[in-house]
Order: sequence, then structure tokens, then C-alpha cells
Amino acid sequence: MSLTHQAREDYRNKEILVNVNGQLVSREEATVSVYDSGFMMGDGIWEGLRLYNGKWAFLDEHLERLFEAAKAVDIEVGINAKEIFLRLEDTRSANSMYNDVHARLMVTRGKKVRPFQHPSLCLYGSTVVIIMEHSKTVENLSRKGIRLATVSQIRGLPTSQDPKLNSHSKLNCILACIQAEKAGADEALMLDPNGFVCTTNSCNFFLVKNGHVWTSTGDYCMNGITRKKVIQICFEQKIPCFERNFSLVDTYSADEAFLTGTFGGQTYVSEIDGRQISDGKIGEITRYIKNMYKNMIKNGK
Repeated sequence: MSLTHQAREDYRNKEILVNVNGQLVSREEATVSVYDSGFMMGDGIWEGLRLYNGKWAFLDEHLERLFEAAKAVDIEVGINAKEIFLRLEDTRSANSMYNDVHARLMVTRGKKVRPFQHPSLCLYGSTVVIIMEHSKTVENLSRKGIRLATVSQIRGLPTSQDPKLNSHSKLNCILACIQAEKAGADEALMLDPNGFVCTTNSCNFFLVKNGHVWTSTGDYCMNGITRKKVIQICFEQKIPCFERNFSLVDTYSADEAFLTGTFGGQTYVSEIDGRQISDGKIGEITRYIKNMYKNMIKNGK
């Protein structure tokens, strides 16, 4: 099965060191307390980062988003952006990593004194964990694309749990993922509360019609940095790009469709709800944007 976050097996990952609150420990010894609020309540935030040729792609924007999320949910991270960068670099160096690396940076509200909900029970400060792995996308993603299935699980309202947040509470998206898998697809296409096409369970969604690029309004989707970079590329390259509402009817008749995310960059969609998108192969505009994104990373923009 082709999944947007499916990586090639790499034996080196069995021996990685994980950064737990500034301490480097083996993968098998990397643990947090069962009283940790992230484990107990899903009370935390995270960022996914990619390392290319010794540099973290769009690091400042990722850390800015992390601290914005921390402020929104009232988590005191306990260290600043510079200290997080140093921990990233310590972990990278200890694991001898340079290229094709994915890091998951996680911050929870920390350990509780009792197993209940109220944040005042977290008395020990935040928990900060960095898991860093050698990680390349599987080869068949570029050959076969992604098959999507529309699911009944929708993106939530900002007044319940803002879908823009990278929170540890991902059950909504996990249920969507399960529904898509049971429908025989690789990933779930999720609608917003008004029935418009929004995002997938783990990536942002784009389509191309008549040379124009469309994506959702952004009101109910992840605040994707790769999404933002694609919109920027379209603007700079004078490709018409619209953040707008659109329906499944528009989606089925798309000339091209693709997903965006930190791990895979841009991954083309070959099928939606059993309907082949165009000829089922990567489209010209998708390929162009993908190449421009690679150049953006290479040039450090």
C-alpha cells in the first residue's frame, strides 16, 4: 500500500538515539512517564522536520508555528527556539545524520501528579522529545501516486478543536485513516463542516483544473508550511492559485491532484473514490511545482 508517510526500511534506525528532555538515550530506553499529559490526555503539540544536506528545511517557520501553537494551548515550552535548535543539532550529530532525515519534535504539558484532566496537575514542566530517523519515501509513491477515499469523518470546527493545530490529539484523523483503509484507499479525503473538500487525514490537498491550482480556504485544514510554499511558488511563477471552496464534483473532474506535507513534499494523486484522475499519472503542473520546491529547499528559501 502506498502511504504518504511510508518510508523505506533503514537498518540504521534500529540504533538511533532519541532526545528526551535534553538527554540522548537509545531507542529502546527512550520513555516518558505514564503520568505524562501527552500519553494520558493527548495534551501536546508537535512539528515534523526534514533535513536536507545538513540543513533543516524552513526551520524558522516550523519553530514559529510550534511556539504559536504552544501559546494557543497555554503550554510553557520551557526552552527557547535557539535551545531547540541546539537539541536538534546534538541529536543529528549523535546519530551521524546529514540527509534524508525526518525529525518529530514533540512538546507535552508534562508529567501530572494525578491521572486527571486539569492542567494544574502538571507540576514538573513540559516534556520535550525529538525522534530523528533516516527516512526516504518509498519508490512506488512516485510511480503509482496516492489513492484517496472520501470518508464520513470531517474536519472539526475551530470552536471544538482547531484543525490548524498540530496537536497530539489526532484521533479524528486516525479514524479517517482507518475508514479510508477499509475502503481500499491509501489515505482519507476529508470534508469540512459545510461539505466542501478540505484536506486528507495527514496532508494538505490541491487540485489543478485548466491550468489553475486550487486548494481549500484553509479555515479547516492543517496550517501546512509546505502548503504555504506551494502557494508561494504559484505566485512567483505566475500560476493562478486560488484558496476557495470546492466540492467533490470539482475534484473528480480535476486534471491533476496532489498532496503536500513536510515528509513527502508533493505527492500526486492518481485516484479519488475509484475515479482515476486524468491518466492516473503525475501531471505537468504538479511535476513543475515539485521541481520548484526542490530548488527552494536547495537555495535555502
